Amino acid sequence: MTNPESMEEGECWAECLDVAVRIARTAGQLVQEAVKQEKSVSSKSTPTDLVTEADQQVEDLIISTLRERFPSHRFIGEESSAAGEKCVLTDNPTWIIDPIDGTCNFVHSFPMVAVSIGFAVKKELEFGVIYHCFDGTLYTARRGHGAFCNGVRLQVSKEKDMSKALILTEIGAKRDPNTLDIFLGNMKKLLSAPVHGVRIIGSSTLALCHIASGAAEAYYQYGLHCWDIAAAAVIIREAGGCVIDTTGGPLDLMSRRVVAAGSQEIADYVVQQLQPISYGRDDHDP
Repeated sequence: MTNPESMEEGECWAECLDVAVRIARTAGQLVQEAVKQEKSVSSKSTPTDLVTEADQQVEDLIISTLRERFPSHRFIGEESSAAGEKCVLTDNPTWIIDPIDGTCNFVHSFPMVAVSIGFAVKKELEFGVIYHCFDGTLYTARRGHGAFCNGVRLQVSKEKDMSKALILTEIGAKRDPNTLDIFLGNMKKLLSAPVHGVRIIGSSTLALCHIASGAAEAYYQYGLHCWDIAAAAVIIREAGGCVIDTTGGPLDLMSRRVVAAGSQEIADYVVQQLQPISYGRDDHDP
């Protein structure tokens, strides 16, 4: 077996991507089986922030397999972070993992569930792999090498007219009256633009993949996590789109907020409409 520590950097990351694809498929098959079984469900930060035994089992599978193959690498995982591990992105090669994105969908067997594996080096996102567990669709991208869906190159929508845009978002875990008022107010502003429509599908990573594929023009959310964004950000950028902060500045992976779009014009318009919702940061202690 090749020793990844002795390889050229680019060659090493290509091999890491190949390993990530294999693990994502294996994890996705585990999710496919788990969705048919009785589920043990509990909540984390709020009653709507769900977790199942399958989330933890899938994350354990992914991290243990990767750690055996790449023992010097670091890991940020959704369930590890929920269990108290610090969520810190260093310069070291780091895997950023969401074992089941769309846990509420998974609990209800609603078919929008994904495994997401991102990879960063020196705090720069290098590649992303997202596997749609219900239909087997595989999204992949590596920085500088393009984005693909089942091997077919992806291209974002180049629509610049907001009145012709389809917008995607997610509600977030906070459902207090003030947060809901801001969330609904943001949606009202966009619907009044007007836009063609707003959609909520319950999986941040798959919604972002729809931006990469050109099926929708923009996505915004407050309250998602670095593991919801990492893999998808590479895929969107390599498909020709932009991924930025809700302030209009560069993406901050730990900020728990994002705007992604096929065109800069659409992204800028969305940014201008949004009233912020505060969720803190992933890299700060709760």
